[in-house]
Amino acid sequence: MDTLLEYFYHWENTRPDKIWLTQPMGEGKAKTWTWKEAGEEARLMAGHLKSMDLPDKSHIGICSKNCAWWILADLAIWMAGHVSVPVHAVLTQETVRHTLDNSQVRLLFVGKLDPIWNEMKKGVPGDLPKIAFPISPEPSFKGWDEITGSAAPLTGRAQRSAREMASIVYTSGSTGKPKGAMISFNAMLQAPKRFADVLGVSREDRVISYMPLSHVYERLAVETISLFAGVSIWFSESLETFVDDVKRARPTFFFSVPRLWVKFQLGVFEKMPPHKLARLLKIPLIGGLVKKKILKGLGLESVKYGISAGAPLSAEILKCYRKLGVEILEVYSMTENFGLSHVTRPGQFKPGYVGTPHEGVEQRLSEQGEILSKSPSNMLGYYNNPQATKEVFTEDGFLRTGDLGIIDESGCLKVTGRTKEEFKTAKGKYILPAHIEDLIIGHPDIEACMVSGSGQAQPYGLVLLSPNARESVNGGKKDQIEKELTTHLNQINTTLPSHEKLAFFTVTPDDWTPENGLMTPTMKLKRGKLEDIYDSSVDDWYHRRTEVVWADRIGAE
Repeated sequence: MDTLLEYFYHWENTRPDKIWLTQPMGEGKAKTWTWKEAGEEARLMAGHLKSMDLPDKSHIGICSKNCAWWILADLAIWMAGHVSVPVHAVLTQETVRHTLDNSQVRLLFVGKLDPIWNEMKKGVPGDLPKIAFPISPEPSFKGWDEITGSAAPLTGRAQRSAREMASIVYTSGSTGKPKGAMISFNAMLQAPKRFADVLGVSREDRVISYMPLSHVYERLAVETISLFAGVSIWFSESLETFVDDVKRARPTFFFSVPRLWVKFQLGVFEKMPPHKLARLLKIPLIGGLVKKKILKGLGLESVKYGISAGAPLSAEILKCYRKLGVEILEVYSMTENFGLSHVTRPGQFKPGYVGTPHEGVEQRLSEQGEILSKSPSNMLGYYNNPQATKEVFTEDGFLRTGDLGIIDESGCLKVTGRTKEEFKTAKGKYILPAHIEDLIIGHPDIEACMVSGSGQAQPYGLVLLSPNARESVNGGKKDQIEKELTTHLNQINTTLPSHEKLAFFTVTPDDWTPENGLMTPTMKLKRGKLEDIYDSSVDDWYHRRTEVVWADRIGAE
């Protein structure tokens, strides 16, 4: 079998009555699809797409948060001979328009979206044909159920070539405008094939889908691994129901990103302080009961491995989860190689490193220390952007990652920072912020952070407090939190060389989210935007000469 479409046909034939997709529908209710039912519904939509007489291999957009119809639409697009173009469900109208125009989308599926859709839709051309999922906020668009209720199904088994383009996946746009990575059917098969082999994934496994399917990480970890290995998928309904959704799904593999692993850890600490938890875990029998209770409360009691991608996790957080009985395997990859690059193998825990290359992946460092990789899942190039394609590949086909790193004697990779994140202080010293941020984020009062200070004598740390710490501040314990932060700052500075020592922490009361544009859809900080917003206040922060600065609002002096 050469494509994931062929694997879908396999499961449809061999496990027709096995429930594949479970979609929450509110009020504790859920809709399910067996492999056979999913195939029948996808063929009905594929038949409709064929009837529209679109040019062969047309680009069709999917703008929705995760839901069963997202995957059914993807299958229908492939069956009809077209190319899917995911549109991140948290974008400005300008970025929506750029994505649709740049990819030359001819039809758009609109699905599960928050009120931000009211802003996003301003970037959607009025004359672009649209189809609404059943849970779409746009009842005026032609509906999925209406179409599938009257369409003639596509007959037979549509075949696609492994070399064909299957999807255009846009980068998250943490720097500059998003670029569309052209991903082939072969790339979309090789990535889950190798990943499933490392994890030992089988058709009896379960995953929960809650990270953006429009991003490569979730697309690999949920959709393509499911199609390759026959894994069942549960979807999360909302942030409010997330924990209950996880408990219902009881995933055997749990995929997340660093900021959310930190959030989950902080949630545990809110119920049980770190010192008390550490003490209880050391007690025989009681420690085991505590672990089971915590993991059951999170819905993770069946998890074989946790997986983290997007940025390195600090050693302290990795160790904390190991003590709870969850081994987190770190993944290093990019949109441009469809997630297939490096992974921590089970049992090969090495704090600070992101693992070794997957089978078939080559790695090396440039003279400047940039990580270069050649993967079986490397993209075909950036759509409609030959200059950027030329710049991102070496002459012998290695992808320029934009990350700096070191490789140890066993081939294990450590990411030391981004080439574009490096900045110079007023003393002429260059700072790579990543490893300093790893030290900052290890404190239970801190949810997220960013190290900056270009052109200043010393760098500083911008921090977002954890929800529990914010409550303490609002409850009159600001002095206590400030004392904790000061102690943490001084402890960090004892481990750093003189030019990296932090001048102060600035505490911002403003949350950093994809919705307000300060983070990408996969929870990566948009450093440039954060620095622009706070730029007018930085000089004043330095002039205060205090170890903790409290900002009243974004850009406050």
